[in-house]
Amino acid sequence: MKRLIIPMAIVLLTLGFNQSCSKDETDVDENITEADMPQIKAAVESGDWRITNYSDDDMDETTNYMGYSFTFNSDGILGATNGNISVSGAWSITISDNSTDDSSDDDIDFNIFFTSPDIFEELTDDWEIVNYSTTKIELIDISGGDGNTDYLTFEKN
Repeated sequence: MKRLIIPMAIVLLTLGFNQSCSKDETDVDENITEADMPQIKAAVESGDWRITNYSDDDMDETTNYMGYSFTFNSDGILGATNGNISVSGAWSITISDNSTDDSSDDDIDFNIFFTSPDIFEELTDDWEIVNYSTTKIELIDISGGDGNTDYLTFEKN
């Protein structure tokens, strides 16, 4: 009986350790599907959002967007304002069925498009939705050129 206790304890500890490890930042929630699109769209269209994380090629550029409030309108217009400056762009949520934009062949893309100014043009991409809720949406973009991962997080104001 004593011989069984030690191996059983090791197995239980190993299982417990594996369950307690969190997902890496780049892990994508494979459960986000086309069926989630209306829920994601409804969430982002309600209220104003701010960027709480923007990392481009391992450089934290979040401060470039401090003070800006983003509005995702139902007509596809994306607005950003800080009270003095207003910028307009476009946004959409689409199904991506190719691997040229990121690591997954069948995922949901959060598309952002700005033509100017330069700091907003940096946000222009077909971002992959990693995680979402009614108050937060986490996006990544894996560069086709150098393989770096960019991170963008919006949180509701």
